[in-house]
Amino acid sequence: MINYHHWLQRWDEQQTRYLPEREERFAIMLDTLAGLLPPDFVALDLACGPGAMSQRLLSRFPQARTIALDYNPVLLHLGQQTLGTMEGRITWIRQSLAEANWVEPLQAALARLGRPQLDTVLSTTALHWLPIDQLTRVYNQLGSLVRTGGLLLNGDHIAYPAALGEFRRLAQNVKDQRYAQVFAAQGGEDYRTWWQAIEQAWLAADPALQPLFDDYHANEEVRPRSFSAPILEVHRAALLDAGFDQVDTIWQRYDNRVLLAVRGQPTEPVID
Repeated sequence: MINYHHWLQRWDEQQTRYLPEREERFAIMLDTLAGLLPPDFVALDLACGPGAMSQRLLSRFPQARTIALDYNPVLLHLGQQTLGTMEGRITWIRQSLAEANWVEPLQAALARLGRPQLDTVLSTTALHWLPIDQLTRVYNQLGSLVRTGGLLLNGDHIAYPAALGEFRRLAQNVKDQRYAQVFAAQGGEDYRTWWQAIEQAWLAADPALQPLFDDYHANEEVRPRSFSAPILEVHRAALLDAGFDQVDTIWQRYDNRVLLAVRGQPTEPVID
């Protein structure tokens, strides 16, 4: 018997070791939704992993619904087994953003929910993996899927431009010092040891899960292993080009940011 809640807790713990401000960043993103959206919104949890954002979002907003999309079969299985559908409020989709047609199952899911477009898109610690051409394409596709007045929130490490060399060095030094303190000095589980542990434990408990790990490893073999890390100006330009007419950072710790984009707010009527 696999204790899925245990493995989700261990996932959250090792992720927080890399990012101590993780819960604060989640809270800022959810506060933004509370301030700018009606209570019955539909959100895309983009590159959702095991659904950390969906879990927190749906707990806070009882009338909201999410579409949780990711390519990783193991993390999706963990999320589905732990969270289920939260009474029909989560729709899970396995899809890779590297595929140009990744929006098609998303559009089908929206149709089933009776919504023509999304109210908001949220992503955390994921889009830095996308090369600039893929990031631009994804933002453009989202521009047509988010309604007028809708939001996109991206919480991630978004690099300083190369001209700000000292800023980049400071941000990297802070991360290096934190990792050394947390992992070298204190010990404990990191990303790689978590993956090794979960594969060993799950397959011992249920060998039928082997195809999930086979798919995961096959994807890892072809996945680029270097961070693309497009700078802030690239994100802003791509979002503006996609129809998001207000784009800026609303929270920041060095190069760890929450970027907010608002799509084509309608102009207020002129009252004589």
